Amino acid sequence: MTATQQKTKCITLKGSAELVKQYLTYGINSILYQRGIYPPETFEPLERFGIFFLMSVDDKIKTFLETVLGQVQEWLEQKKVHKITLVITNVNTKEVLEKWDFKVDYEDETANGTGNKEEHAIMSDVGNKDIATIQKEIREVIRQITGTVSFLPLLDCPCSFDILTYTVPDCGIPKEWDETQPVFIANSQEVQLRSFSTSLHKMDTIVSYKNT
Repeated sequence: MTATQQKTKCITLKGSAELVKQYLTYGINSILYQRGIYPPETFEPLERFGIFFLMSVDDKIKTFLETVLGQVQEWLEQKKVHKITLVITNVNTKEVLEKWDFKVDYEDETANGTGNKEEHAIMSDVGNKDIATIQKEIREVIRQITGTVSFLPLLDCPCSFDILTYTVPDCGIPKEWDETQPVFIANSQEVQLRSFSTSLHKMDTIVSYKNT
């Protein structure tokens, strides 16, 4: 394989963070649609990665997600975020009914640490996985998210959602954001979905829900 051919198969840290952001955007929209948080007529189909996603057309939701996930993308490049949680809450009682944890591992930090710091910094900014393979893995996780309606309990009350980010202490939280405590669900069940890896970021998706 020539050097040029090899380069086309590499993914950069920036490109990896962008793919993870895309996964979170499409995954969260799919959850909001599948779980009936908003009326189905407020979503429209969008084709990405070879499958159709249902995306919210509500400007407030689109702006909120773009703002939050844009910041998450920046932190992913800086390796400062380790979990993003989508929380679904009963509007009337404020009870947390469901949460989706998107856990991030930085794979170069768990790899065999050989070589000097300069070599490690260079290598940790370039992955070894081609984008088509990563997109295929993301597609499989999204299909699993879609399939969760077969076992998740019906949300038969008005619900709202929020997104929590778990970061390192010195990441510089935007002034518009509030610090909050982790959320828990009493008597919860937990299901882990497929993982996907960019070779720089590894993403685990776990849904927890109230066991009724």
